[in-house]
Formats: sequence, structure tokens, C-alpha cells
Amino acid sequence: MSVLFKATLPVLLAASLLSGCATHSDGSAPLNQRTWPICSLLGGLVGGGLGAIESSAWAAGAGAAGAITGGLICYAQDGDEDEDGVFDRRDLCPDTPANTPVSHTGCPLPQYPASQKAPEPAPTSEVITLSDQGAVMFAFDSAQLTSAAQQQLQALTSKLNGANVTSVKVVGHTDSQGSDAYNQALSERRASSVAEYLISQGLSPAKVTSQGQGESQPVADNDTDAGRAQNRRVELHLN
Repeated sequence: MSVLFKATLPVLLAASLLSGCATHSDGSAPLNQRTWPICSLLGGLVGGGLGAIESSAWAAGAGAAGAITGGLICYAQDGDEDEDGVFDRRDLCPDTPANTPVSHTGCPLPQYPASQKAPEPAPTSEVITLSDQGAVMFAFDSAQLTSAAQQQLQALTSKLNGANVTSVKVVGHTDSQGSDAYNQALSERRASSVAEYLISQGLSPAKVTSQGQGESQPVADNDTDAGRAQNRRVELHLN
């Protein structure tokens, strides 16, 4: 065995051992740049031990060569100690907590609060009330609109046709004169009459509905003429 081969054999064996344990197939490295002192110690022990096999005179030199080789091998390795997906050589933030999104330099990405979408405004409603208190809306005991009622409805047409008005519900009410059943039917006919008139003035049929409430929802005293005039009314519920 030549002198050169005897001198390099322990070092080669130490290098092979450290290289095998330093680099894994998946790129991780338990022995890497940050652990080079451990690698130097292991290299020195391996080199010294293998050198002693030849003779005690070889032990010191082989140990020193193994220590140097081990340190260099580990320093050349590129592990990922904090497991953030960035190798230690390029990791400027080596102690990133687990599961933290990082940039290509291994530093945590800035976290921005989720944007708060402004809530959409709730739909608003408006009730327009037309009653006999202002001008008589219907002929006596009838669902026929008076000319005064038609004028009131015509004045509202442009408002009801506005794009911001999505629907119009016509609700008819009566006073308490007569039976409940009769007043219920009369309120339904009067509400339907108003809805049909609004449609004849250009309001979309899909936009208009009608409903009768009879005498069930008075807004004034039915024992007086003024109170009954308020209760004989039509309400336009706008959404």
C-alpha cells in the first residue's frame, strides 16, 4: 500500500461517512452549515480511529484531516432546519415558526387583514296613504275611482315608475260600516281598481300587486265621520 494511499484512505472514508449522513434524498440535511462543529468532531473521530488502524503515528494526522474535511463537508451542505421550504444557505430567517408562509428568502410574508366588504344597505320601504279625509277616493259603496282619486294617482306615477322602486303593493281598507265579509270584499275590489289604474298609466304589471284588509286595521275612531273618512283609505307600499 503506497504512502499516499495510506494517508488519504482515512480521510476519504470519513468524507464518505459524513456525506452519506449529511445529505438526504429529499434535500434535507441533519448535518449542514449550522452544525459544522459537530461535523468536524465526527470527522476527527472517524479519521483518527481509521488512522489508528494503520499505526498510532497516523492517528493524529488522520484525525486532524478528518476534522477539517468533516467541517468543510457540513459547511457545503444545504439543509432546511426550520422546514420552511427554503434551504439554510438562502434562509435569511432561519427560525421561522412552523406552517408560516415565507418568501424565497425564508422570511415570513406580510399578513394583511381580510378586506371588509361594506354591507349592502337594507331595502327601504315607504307607505303613501290616500284616504277620503283629503278627497273622496271612491263612489259611494263602489270600487269606482273618483276623478279626484285619479288625479292623486297620476301625480304619483313618475315616482312609482322610478328605478329605485322595485314593487308597489296596493292595500285597501274600509270603515266599519257594514259586515266584515262585505267590507273585506269591498276593500279587495278597491285595491284592485287602484292597481289597474296605475298599470293603465304605464306602471309595469309585474311591479304591482293588490290586497284587501277590510275593516281590520283602522287608524282612527269609527264612531265619528272624520275617523271613518281616515279609515276609508288605500295605502301604496313602495319597496
